[in-house]
Amino acid sequence: MKPPLFVYLDDTPGEIRGIIRDEVGDQYFLTQFENEIPQHRLGARSVGRVRRIEPNLKGAFIDLGEEAGEDAFLPSHGGQRLHEGEKVEVEVVSERREMKGVTLKLLGKGEGEPRLLAPGPTVAEWLERLAPGVEPIGGVRAIQAGWDALREADGQPFIGGDVSVTVERTNALIAVDIDYRPPPGRRASPQDRLEANRKGLVRAAQTIRLRSLGGLVAIDLVGGGQDGNAVLKAARAAFGTDPAIAYGPVNRFGVLMIAVPWRFRPLAERLYRHPGVHSYWPQRAAVEVTRRLRHALLSDTTTARVTARCPQAVAELAAPLVARLGPRAHLKADDSLRASEHVIETE
Repeated sequence: MKPPLFVYLDDTPGEIRGIIRDEVGDQYFLTQFENEIPQHRLGARSVGRVRRIEPNLKGAFIDLGEEAGEDAFLPSHGGQRLHEGEKVEVEVVSERREMKGVTLKLLGKGEGEPRLLAPGPTVAEWLERLAPGVEPIGGVRAIQAGWDALREADGQPFIGGDVSVTVERTNALIAVDIDYRPPPGRRASPQDRLEANRKGLVRAAQTIRLRSLGGLVAIDLVGGGQDGNAVLKAARAAFGTDPAIAYGPVNRFGVLMIAVPWRFRPLAERLYRHPGVHSYWPQRAAVEVTRRLRHALLSDTTTARVTARCPQAVAELAAPLVARLGPRAHLKADDSLRASEHVIETE
């Protein structure tokens, strides 16, 4: 990743968003909701109790306490032996996704009842880790940056010119297709193909990072007979030198395989009930109404009253959040609108 040019922090009641942007585009979209279970956040440390050992899964399920709800999974490494009922100190290394729960790593022996020892880093702390020394921008610009980054994450990466990239997540892996169409009357040289692959790898890495995806990545490169060393060098420059990222050689079909560690919960799963149609979860819809109101209030400080119309069910969830915006912010229930719809009105 290039050095960040801008860092944004949107602190809206109900959700905090962090955006990191460089010259390529938006690289990270970090989000934290107030109603999240702190034991499940990336980096959270807890004392847990081994509920059951699963030899076939090569690990154990860990009870993190009553407030945590579902158990988390602790893979076994290095011949470690656990026993049911044993207390352990653990840290979240991967948030939940689809049918997979939270994944832990073992820190050592634990004492006392299952409980949270330390929450994971906040969005502001992640921004400082990923972009040290860059002062976050807040307010209207941060809200708009979040909307822009979300549109970029929801769409396909765009390069323009003669190179195009498609990134699709499947149940098994992330499929990336890099295409190159040379100008009319010109044959693609090996250097042209390498440059197209370099550009495609940069965009693919950005998109995967922005969507908070991980797992096996299969990249269909441009052309055959690749210079494997040059492609791997370009891939490492694009995806980074994190030792947890594994790079495979380019195979005889012109496909590069990369294993990227899962860390954050995928962005679409965090925000949407139905990611394919981008339908917000009710609580997420309530936060978005609050954010739209806050944007209107910050954009025009002279308007005495700003009202958001939204469905009754969303309005009920949004009411305590909107109350924190001050006396100028108001809600009005309107069941003629769909769950993800809202209208902002000024007086």
